[in-house]
Amino acid sequence: MANNTIPKTKIKALFRMPLLFCLRTLKSINLTDKKRIITGMISSKGKPELLAPAGNLQKLKTAILYGADAVYFSGQRYGLRAAADNFTDFELCEAIDFCHRYGAKAYITINAYLQDEDLEGLEDFCKFLASHKADGVVVSDPGVASLVKGCSDLKLHLSTQVSCLNTDAAILWKEMGIERIILGREVSISDAAEIKRLTGLEVEIFIHGSMCSSYSGFCTISNYTAGRDSNRGGCVHSCRFKYEVKPLQGETTTTHFMSSKDMIGIEHVKEAATLGIDSLKIEGRMRSALYIATACKAYRRVIDSVMENTEALEALNTALRELNSFPHRDYYSNPFDGKVSQDSIYYDGTPTIKNATSSYAGVVIDCSEKLAAIKLYQKVSTGDALEVVHPKASPFKFKASNMLNILNEPIDTAQQDTIVKVPSSLLQDAAIPNVVLRKPERG
Repeated sequence: MANNTIPKTKIKALFRMPLLFCLRTLKSINLTDKKRIITGMISSKGKPELLAPAGNLQKLKTAILYGADAVYFSGQRYGLRAAADNFTDFELCEAIDFCHRYGAKAYITINAYLQDEDLEGLEDFCKFLASHKADGVVVSDPGVASLVKGCSDLKLHLSTQVSCLNTDAAILWKEMGIERIILGREVSISDAAEIKRLTGLEVEIFIHGSMCSSYSGFCTISNYTAGRDSNRGGCVHSCRFKYEVKPLQGETTTTHFMSSKDMIGIEHVKEAATLGIDSLKIEGRMRSALYIATACKAYRRVIDSVMENTEALEALNTALRELNSFPHRDYYSNPFDGKVSQDSIYYDGTPTIKNATSSYAGVVIDCSEKLAAIKLYQKVSTGDALEVVHPKASPFKFKASNMLNILNEPIDTAQQDTIVKVPSSLLQDAAIPNVVLRKPERG
């Protein structure tokens, strides 16, 4: 009978081999030992950080409570999401403090390409962030990177806006003080891991959310269609518009020929963890709290399952159901293999709600022993079927009843953008800021 025991020296050698040679060696090893080796490889790399967007303070708290290890957000200036609520200086302090209280990290974006007049106050802003122990800043502009390095000890992350796609570029930025590269969406997971290995830099990749049809940082469509600079915070998402296309021959058509599908990387989490990717980033500072809560919960579930070597398939299937529940464009996963093609275009252009099995009803903003207050994002009437999305437990279903307005007057219908009170017993263990969603009745 053959001896299937693997010598310890052989296992240790696997960790020093180039990845492709390691994988070839694994082919000659039985299934049980493969699982043991892969698990060891993941453990040796460490758990990847789950990084979530935060367009405002409520969304930041939602991201952290639903499983994010870190969040990225912006102050009132210098960022690329001018249309987001963004954070006042007071809110930045509260946000950083909240993150650290829950063992999470806070990264502030100052990744717009700035002109001389935009630089006023930036040095003071960086010193302010450093004094409040921000964990890092995301930059694009070399001048901004130099300024930050010269006035503070803030950790520098290179924005995806720079479209850093290769090792030589990463080394150049490392020499300028960059410690983490947020790689362009055009880079495959295996290429990202190779850049990390050759440079010693931390690498961060996008794992879920909207995709640009252009190389990040090189799109100027909004400049021409709306007079707003995409690379200075003014993107109006012109690529999402329907355009009239007039070919040299043939009929004129109207189509969303530049609108990309949404990326989904939930099935690539294990690969990213195995290859030592440092951070998995969810896109979407402009998206709803429902999107943030559900995406964080889904990716947290799969990351933990991969790292703990538990029921990975069950966790993956549950996460896929969750990620298909909120409004989204059709999903596309090929970017993680470095194979973006025409199939990535979302020609349909129909509202993303068509893909959803639930909608964002509201968020719990206050809880007491008797009453819970919900801020509504759509109309709710007595008898409507709702669910509270708990950060760790399964969603809890309830029907709206015994509703009160803010004057404690009984009502049968509560309008969008109002606050409604319901008996706390309906929501069981709901807490601030648990998300409330509406699911269609199935009969």
